[in-house]
Amino acid sequence: MTRGFLPYGRQWIDEADIAAVEQVLRGDWLTQGPSVGWFERAFAEKVGARHAVTCANATAALHVSMMALDLKPGDAVVVPSVTFLATANAVRYVGAQVAFADVDPDTGLMRRQDAEDAIARAEALGWRVRALAPVHLAGQTADMAGLAALARERDLAIVEDAAHAVGTRLAGADGALVAVGACDRSDLACFSFHPVKTMATGEGGMVTTNDDGLARRVRAAVSHGMTRDPADYADVAAATAADGKPNPWYYEMPEPGFNYRMTDIQAALGLSQLSKLDAFVRARQTLVDAYDQALAPLAPVLRPAGKKPGVMAGWHLYVALIDFTALGMDRAAFMGALRQDGVGSQVHYIPVHTQPYYRRLYGDLVLAGAQAWYDRCLSLPLFPAMSMADHDRVVASLTRIIKG
Repeated sequence: MTRGFLPYGRQWIDEADIAAVEQVLRGDWLTQGPSVGWFERAFAEKVGARHAVTCANATAALHVSMMALDLKPGDAVVVPSVTFLATANAVRYVGAQVAFADVDPDTGLMRRQDAEDAIARAEALGWRVRALAPVHLAGQTADMAGLAALARERDLAIVEDAAHAVGTRLAGADGALVAVGACDRSDLACFSFHPVKTMATGEGGMVTTNDDGLARRVRAAVSHGMTRDPADYADVAAATAADGKPNPWYYEMPEPGFNYRMTDIQAALGLSQLSKLDAFVRARQTLVDAYDQALAPLAPVLRPAGKKPGVMAGWHLYVALIDFTALGMDRAAFMGALRQDGVGSQVHYIPVHTQPYYRRLYGDLVLAGAQAWYDRCLSLPLFPAMSMADHDRVVASLTRIIKG
C-alpha cells in the first residue's frame, strides 16, 4: 500500500472471507440462517461469555441493551462525553436521561471519579441513576475495576460500549487477563464489526451477557419483540395444540421490538474474520509499538495518547495528542498537510455533550478533560494491511510538518 492513500482505518478481506460469503450466497439462507447461530456461539466462546446475540450494528446493540435494563423516564445512565453519538443516543431512545461524565484528558477514558461527579450532577436534577455505560476508547478499557466497585455500592447496571475493543483483554479480579465481553464486571457488552474496526462484517454488532434474562430480552428486542419460547407464552391455550405440544407457527410479542437482525451473509463473514482476530490484534499492536518509538522525538508537540496499565489492547485507533497552539497550525491545516502526503487522519470524538441536541436538552456543561482530549486528538492510520513502509510514510509526514 506504500504508494496509495493511507486512510485512518481499513478492513482486511482475504479469499477465505470471500469464500465464506460465497458459500452462503450459493445456499438456502440469506437472512437469519445457521451462520448467525454459529457466529454467536463462536463469539461467546472467544470472549468467555454465556450468551452472544448478533445485531445489525453496534448502535442497535446499545439500544437493545438499554431496553433490556427496562429504563424509564426519570432514569439516567452515565455516559462519557468522549464517544460516538450512538452511546448517548441509545439512552435517549428508551426515554432515559444522559448524565455526561468527564474523562482522563490523556486517554479519553472515564474514571470512577468522573462517574461519581456525573452521578452527583444527575441526582441534583432529581434523576435516578440506573446504569453506567463506560466506553473502551481506541481499544483501551475504561476503569472497569473502579466502575464495577461503584456499581456494586450503588446497585447500578453496567453496559460496556466495547465497539472499539474487539480482541482487547484486561486484568481481571485475580490479575489474569480476561477478554472484553466476558462481562465479569458488567451486565452487558456491545461490539461493532464496522469495516474500520478490528474485525468486519460490513455493518454488524454483538451483545454479550452472562444473564439469562437479559439475553432473552435482548434477543427478543432484536427481532420485533417476538418470542417463540413456550416458557414465555401468556396465552397457553392459543399456543398449544391438541396433543399438548406448542403450535409450530406460534409466537407472541410481550413488548415491541425492532428489526435489528444480522443476516447470514454478515455472520459468515464474521465467522471467517473471527478466525483471524488474534492475528489482526497482533498486527495492530506491532504498529502501535512502532509508532510509539518512532514518534518519541516529536514530543512535546506530539505525543501518543496515554497507555493504561493492565490492558492488552486490541487497538482500533492510534491517537496522537498534538499541541496545535505550540505548533502554530490549526488541526484542519495539519490534516490537510497530511493529506497532501497521502496520509489520512480523523478526530475521535467531538464531545457529545456539546452537540446542539444535548445543549438544548441539558444546557452548557463544562467537562475540562473531554475538552482537553478533543483539542489535541488526531487518529493516524492503523490497520492490519499496513506495512512498515506505510508506517514510515506516516512518521515521515508528521516529522516534516512538525519539524519543518
